[in-house]
Amino acid sequence: MGQFGGLTVFISGATGGFGTRSAEKLAEGGANLVLTDIDKNRLQDLADSLPCETALISGDVTDERLFKKAVKLAIDKFGALDVAINNAGIAQSFVKLHQVPSAEARSIMDVDVMGVFYAMKHQINQMDKQYRNEGRRGIIVNIASIAGLGGAPKLSVYAAAKHAVVGLTKSAAAEYATKGIRVNAVCPSFARTEMALQFLRTAPEGEEAATANLVRGVPMKRLAEVDEVVEAILFAANPDNSFMTGQTLAVDGGIEAI
Repeated sequence: MGQFGGLTVFISGATGGFGTRSAEKLAEGGANLVLTDIDKNRLQDLADSLPCETALISGDVTDERLFKKAVKLAIDKFGALDVAINNAGIAQSFVKLHQVPSAEARSIMDVDVMGVFYAMKHQINQMDKQYRNEGRRGIIVNIASIAGLGGAPKLSVYAAAKHAVVGLTKSAAAEYATKGIRVNAVCPSFARTEMALQFLRTAPEGEEAATANLVRGVPMKRLAEVDEVVEAILFAANPDNSFMTGQTLAVDGGIEAI
């Protein structure tokens, strides 16, 4: 049995790049998975490909009821919720602040901030009960961004949303540090997810030039590979990593070192 053997792990945005690869790695590690995404068919396809027990619930992360149902599903099927990876999120148009449509800005805040808040609210409630009743510890990993640790020109609203995720992470980590719940955030720079690659393919200057522009400020001068980011997610989610909470793990090719 692997390092996640017998644990129940929730993943939102499960059919995205980080979500899918995390699910695959966690399944190999022996976890039971509760998976959610807005695309029901892709969610089922993912579950069918995994060598583990799964429970599925499709829905929109801007609907708080999704997370209440997801936690109940974890308890009903597996008896506990041990780890939550809040991965669902959307990006914005690569434009200056005054050019961002207000409706798009609202959507980003609803998905990237309120979606994480709703998730944590219901996950923490359950994990707190488990710790009080059984001494069972809980782990939350929020997927933020390097844009949540500093300014991000032409990604202003996205950066604001990810700063909020970092704020939720640090605040909850302090609030529940004595309650058996660890909360950390992983903050990647651009990686080779389908979302990032689609952005690069449709850039007006062409994919090659857009990629060069994107990595100009990265000391390693390249995009991250999905597996490189997932390794940090698994590190934060590992129950053996029991003294780390409230941290923002930058997986950024050296940006934070400058």
